[in-house]
Amino acid sequence: MPTPPTHPPAPAREFFQRFSATRRGARLARLLAALQLIEWGHPRGTGDHDAVTIVVAELAANAVLHGRVPGRDFALLVRHDDTRSVIRVEVSDTRSELPTHVMPAFDEDHGRGLVLVDALAARWGVHDRVGPGKTVWAEYALSAGPGSPASGQAAQRRKPGQQPARL
Repeated sequence: MPTPPTHPPAPAREFFQRFSATRRGARLARLLAALQLIEWGHPRGTGDHDAVTIVVAELAANAVLHGRVPGRDFALLVRHDDTRSVIRVEVSDTRSELPTHVMPAFDEDHGRGLVLVDALAARWGVHDRVGPGKTVWAEYALSAGPGSPASGQAAQRRKPGQQPARL
């Protein structure tokens, strides 16, 4: 007879949900991810919470605006990796076209989503998924602890305009 573990396994620190590919679905993805971050110990108003929430919002908005296929949902996965001190955000949609990272003109009122993701994430990229479509992912490096400034040091780790990783 196997002996029981001496301590319970760590709870899964993962949030997964499918959403309708609508603006309402993108908003709900942002709100639920923000609540999950609070549950994981990243209070609203901290650099980590706000940065990851922005990444979720931008990737979900891109899935709805650019990756939408009528009648298909998009999926959100947020994973808290304690061993690497990162939060990984993955948004999957059913369109196979890759996102483009361009700098919009100063007076344009759109086109800054991936610029924000690039600025906040330690790294980001795109990979194929099972079935039609793609998954756009971003990893945010958590700050050292409570009271630390937001990490968001991606600009120091990656040259401006450097292309995202493609896996």
